[in-house]
Amino acid sequence: MFIINNIFTVYTLYFLYGLAFLFLGASIALKDMKASNLKISNSLWFLSLFGFIHGSHEWIELFLLSTRHQFTYNEIYNIKIFGLIFVGASFLFLLLFGLSLIFSINKNKVVKWLKPFAIVLFILMLVYFFKFESDHQNFTFFKFSNNILRKTFGFFGSLVASYGLILYSKEVKKISLPVSRYFLYAGLGFYFYSIFAGLIPSHVKIPIISIPVEFFRGTCAVLITAFLFKALNIFDIHTRKKLEQQIKNQAQSEKMSSLGLLSAGVAHEINSPLTNASLNMQMLRSQFNTTLNDKKIQKKLDAVDRNIERASIIAKELLQFSQTQEAMLYPMDIDQVLDSAIAQLKNKLSRFKVVRLQENLPEVKLNAAKLEQVFLNVINNSIEAMENSGELLIKTSQVKDKIQILISDHGTGIAQKNLAKVFDPFFTTKETKKGTGLGLSICHGIIEQHGGTITLKNHKWGGVDTTINLPIP
Repeated sequence: MFIINNIFTVYTLYFLYGLAFLFLGASIALKDMKASNLKISNSLWFLSLFGFIHGSHEWIELFLLSTRHQFTYNEIYNIKIFGLIFVGASFLFLLLFGLSLIFSINKNKVVKWLKPFAIVLFILMLVYFFKFESDHQNFTFFKFSNNILRKTFGFFGSLVASYGLILYSKEVKKISLPVSRYFLYAGLGFYFYSIFAGLIPSHVKIPIISIPVEFFRGTCAVLITAFLFKALNIFDIHTRKKLEQQIKNQAQSEKMSSLGLLSAGVAHEINSPLTNASLNMQMLRSQFNTTLNDKKIQKKLDAVDRNIERASIIAKELLQFSQTQEAMLYPMDIDQVLDSAIAQLKNKLSRFKVVRLQENLPEVKLNAAKLEQVFLNVINNSIEAMENSGELLIKTSQVKDKIQILISDHGTGIAQKNLAKVFDPFFTTKETKKGTGLGLSICHGIIEQHGGTITLKNHKWGGVDTTINLPIP
């Protein structure tokens, strides 16, 4: 059985233990996350601070082990005070990392308020410890304080960080499965670290195998650092995917611009003969209305009228699709525009359960008429998808520096193969007589004019989530 009993090995153990966490802190600090909107990016700086401070604490322990005979009692006492502050602060940052990560995934207000509570509790504990220290002034204080900090902030901080990383691993599966596994393994590493660093006191040998607990702490530290170092590749993967999407968007924009010019030309060319045909039909009806009693001929004329009207609508949509000039935007309340669109569809919506959720939102720059057209189109699509019954959720909220409008239905959803095509001009799954395939293309163009984004996504219980994001000026 391998037994660690050589003093040089203990030095090496503390050196590698501290180095692992210092390397973790440096890996996070040097990672470029400025352009990232990943949920973990706002939490990682807590973990970086934990790595730097906790690694420094282990090296302070190593420093005392190797040079303690060279210092006086008071000097050792002061170094131990710094070490105690370091270990407590590091575990506090680890707890804050876990809470921040969990809150970014699940916006639970209780989790949000746990962060200031943890900081206040930590300050109160420090005040109590140093009052205890001033009363006793011996090394028992350090052992007592170290054990308390480890069994509270150390244990719960590691456990919360473990849960946060495991939870986040599920979130990033769609970005990269291997990276998702690394986050999971790092979470499991923190779980075992919560036991060895939180529940088992320092300088204790594990029964039967007689191995110091620091060996297991160091092993956890190395594994956590290795897995998180690999997991941080998610920022490179995410950046690459964003660049690929930007290239696709640019190509799509150029394609839409060309189609717009073509559509404008076609629309202008067919508008004149349509207008002429419509006028001639009106003249024929006014001249022969009293003498024309043949029902078959009347039906034929009605059919011609309907087709002329449909062709006019298509020409109108083609012209609208081709209009790429910037819309005049004015500061307005988004909820007023949305409520106006809902009011216009009141009769159609009477067959459905409509859930309307809204917050107190700031004004955004918008073109009310154009944005109302977007809402009418999206809600109409949801109504058609749900047919005669279902629930429609319409929610407005603020997400960071954007206003988010969510329109969620319980309809038939969109086939996965068609999701990437929904904004393509002339693409439609409706019957020829029911749609031109330009509605969502026009909506996409209008939202782009507002500097926003519109996305469609199937949700797991059936139906589609349409999410519109508009920037807050």
